[in-house]
Order: sequence, then structure tokens, then C-alpha cells
Amino acid sequence: MDNHVGSQSHSQETFPMDDETQAFYGSRGVDLQSLQLNLIRAFTCLYYYVLPSPPSFLSSPGAAPDVPPPPPPPQQPQAAVDRISTLPDSFLRRVVSLLPIEDGARTAALSRRWRGVWRAAPLVLADSDLLPAAAATAGRPCRTMLEVSPAESMAVADAVTRILAAHQGPIRYAHIVSCYIKQLIPGLLARWLHLLAINGVRELFLVNRPWPLNMILPVGFFGIATLTRLYLGAFAFPDTAALPPTVQFPHLEELGLLCVYIQNRDMEFVLARTPVLKTLCIQMNILMTRLRIVSRSLRCLHIIGGTELDVLMEDAPMLERVIMWSTLVRNGSQRKVIKIGCAPALTVLGYLEPALHVLEIGNTLIKDGTRASRSTMVPSVNILALRVYFGVHNNATMLSSFLRCFPNVKRLHLESDHKTVEPTCKLSVNFWQEGGAIECVQSHMEVMIFYGFQGAPNELSFLQYILESARMLKNLVVVFSKGSFTSKAKANKKLKPLFAGKWANQDCSLVHVESAVKEGDDRFWLNSESGSDFSIKDPFVRHPALGLEI
Repeated sequence: MDNHVGSQSHSQETFPMDDETQAFYGSRGVDLQSLQLNLIRAFTCLYYYVLPSPPSFLSSPGAAPDVPPPPPPPQQPQAAVDRISTLPDSFLRRVVSLLPIEDGARTAALSRRWRGVWRAAPLVLADSDLLPAAAATAGRPCRTMLEVSPAESMAVADAVTRILAAHQGPIRYAHIVSCYIKQLIPGLLARWLHLLAINGVRELFLVNRPWPLNMILPVGFFGIATLTRLYLGAFAFPDTAALPPTVQFPHLEELGLLCVYIQNRDMEFVLARTPVLKTLCIQMNILMTRLRIVSRSLRCLHIIGGTELDVLMEDAPMLERVIMWSTLVRNGSQRKVIKIGCAPALTVLGYLEPALHVLEIGNTLIKDGTRASRSTMVPSVNILALRVYFGVHNNATMLSSFLRCFPNVKRLHLESDHKTVEPTCKLSVNFWQEGGAIECVQSHMEVMIFYGFQGAPNELSFLQYILESARMLKNLVVVFSKGSFTSKAKANKKLKPLFAGKWANQDCSLVHVESAVKEGDDRFWLNSESGSDFSIKDPFVRHPALGLEI
């Protein structure tokens, strides 16, 4: 596992608080140490698992297929060959645009001609290229984005300002994620956005390093109509009520809102102004409590650390994937609604959690004992992920009710969650059998991956029920929690009862592996890019605890 995951070892000065910030949170009774640790965890997730990395154009063969081959140079005596001077400016501009930003800018010093080449080249600006070298030293790991100091951040900001002012050509890509925006000269961020807009930036990744977390994004941001990809981190979305109705992002296909303060109405404004949006990624929604999906173009919704969030798929005819890696609900709060209204193309859904979610299909709330009917089923879903407290009776019964809503599921990912203080119950195989037939289990399910197995009796009884009922099951993969068994022999012994019954499909393969990470940490092994990569058939099977493809 990457050392970034779940690390509590970063200094509390990773995001140093000024006196004003400390006073603000301290006066509200917030534990500052816990706040810092939670922030580090959130930004670890943001930097390493959610925010797309800058392009590495020169690191892989064939990475720049749009660069045409240069024309053959005229034949000259060997001593007089100057092949570079014979290349057209259009070709040189493309080559320069593939260099790291500092190297590209240095070409302007070669000659008057090269100065014009760099200024007109499609700019790829990644502020990681402007940071000090990250080479490891003896006994010290490589620097990470979490370790950027305020002084380094200011140096990067100065370099970004100079580059944007000097460059006169189009901007293909801008990845500015290491700056403490509050420390900038007033108006500088608005100036950056203005220059990005007039130069037609296509992909923009902009993160505000705290503090504060609610730095308001300049309204001029809405003037960047050329965007095709946009990721924002740790900003407050401006009030959209006063914006003219003509504002829109006509080319935006991918949007990420990471630790962003945004109201319900402003999120609805964004969806209404992005007519070709295909992918929406939300990490740790702040202020937003209801996400209404009304979009004729959206194909993938990715939610990471959704907090107190209702998700309502009201009119989403193209929506194929809804991926929710983790859900946060405060103690005493009501369960959050996941509503599937109009989403006829939905094929991938999860993780649903009966302990935290209320499932609504059409206008019907799914309850314990809800009878399966056309109005309570979503036949399009064939890949489903659920997280369940097997030791809690209500959770177990709702698991059966949820499964009945998805009759055509072929691949089921099921995670056994052990974080509960409720009294446990004992459930036998008969409990699952007496609940009635579950169509997807009996007639369609081909692959099931069971995560977090610790050998609890309720886990074994459910697995036994699956093996005795699933006629089409080809592969059952049981993933042990890391450290739950001291040896493979003990793990085998715990699974032995599963072989005593009569399996519905005698050709089914049962494989067991140990998770590579501790329980809970695996929720940070996520990648929004893989979730929206439709060449990946099943985004959940890439869960690192598995370690193999099925």
C-alpha cells in the first residue's frame, strides 16, 4: 500500500493555521488537532487518488499521436546539415508544448525565432514542474504535494504569473494545485482566470491549499467557456443567483468538485449549464445536502466521502455508472435517500449501504418485506456493490430487499462492515432461505466478491446460502481482512463449513485471498479516472484488496 494512505504521520504543520483561523475554529469548540488530521486525510485522498495527474507526454511511447512526422530535410553536405532550422514553426510549437514548462520556456532564449515558437505553442502548465526537485535523499522519502511549504508555494505562484503573462498562444492544460490562494496578491487569481479564458484553456485543475477552506472562486471563472475538463479543490462556489442565464460551459465533459463549498441550487445551476457533461466527481460535499441529477448527457457519477447527501437520479437517460466509495452520516442523522427515478441506462451501482441509505425506486421506498414488482426493480443494473453490517438484523433483512430490486445483477461486490455498536444477532442459512427467492442470486449472478471476511457465523451462513442458491455462480472470491487470520491454514479451516453443503453450481470456483490493506484504509484505494473509464468493465473489481482480475 502507498504510504500516503491513511497516514497520520504528516506534521500538523502540513497546512499551518494562522491566528485568525485558529481563533475561528477554537471559538466554535472544534478540536484543532482532529481538524488538522482530518484535513490531511482529505487532502491525501484529493492529491493522490482523486485529482488526475498532470500529463506525462514524454514518458510513454505514442503519447503524442497528434504530432505529425517532420518533413524530410533537403540533402546537404554532412558538415552543413541544420535539420532543426528546416522544420516548420507549426511542428516546433507542438514539440515545445510537450516539454516540461520550464524547459519549454527556456527554448525562447535560443533565438528570436524560438522566442516566437514558445509564445505561440499550445501551453501545458503543470505547477509540479515548478517545484524544487523531489529526488529522495539518504533516509528521507521523496517530497509529496502535502509537503509544499508556503515559501515554495509563493515561488510557484510568481512563476505561474510570469508564464501566463508572457505566453500568447493557446493553453491546452493548466494544473495549478500547490498554491496558498489567500497569500496571493489581491486580484491575482482573477487575473490568472482572465488570462486562461482569453487563451482558451481546455483543461483546468485548480486547488486552494488551506487555509481557509472556503476561499470564494472569482465570478470571472464563469467566463471560461472553452473548458472540456475542470477540477476545483477547496474553494467556495460563488452564488449563481445573480449570474445571467446565458452563462454556460458548452464544451465541459468532465467536472470534479473536491472539498468544495457549494449549495444545492448552485449545483443544479452547474448541471443545467453543462449540456455535454459526461463525468461528475464529488469528493466530500460541503453545504450541499441534495444532489438532483437532471442531465441529458451525464454518464458517470463518482462520489467519494459523500456527507449527509441525498442522491436523486430524476432525469438521467444516459447515466450508466453511480459509484459511491464511502458515505458519511453523523450520529443521530436520518439515513440518506438514493433515488433511482429515470435512469434507464444505469448498469453499475454501489456502494449502497442499508445502514446509511434509504433506497427509493420511482416513487416507492424500499422497506423490509417490499414485494418485488416492475415498479420496484431496476433491470438495467448488472454490477452492484453493497456494504452491510451482517451482525445487525435490520441490515441483513434490508440486504435481501435491496438485492430483489436488481434482478439482473451478474457481478456482486459485498463488503462486510464491522464498525457497529449495536447488539449482534445470529442468522442461520434458514434465515436467508425463508426470506424468499432473490432472482439475481438464483438466476443471473456469475461473480461474487466478498470483502472484509473475518469468519463470523453470519458471514459464513450468508456465503453458504449463496453457494447453495446461485445456479449461475462461476466465481466466489472471499477477501480476508488483513491480519484477521494468523495463517493460511486457519483461514482454510474457517471456510471449511462452506464445502459441506450442496452447491447449486458444482463447477463454481471458490478463491480466498488476504487484503493488502487494513480494514477501512482500502476505501482510499480509489481512482475517479478508472471509474469513468468505460473500457474497464467493472470498476469495483480493481479494488486493491483483490489483487487479481476476474
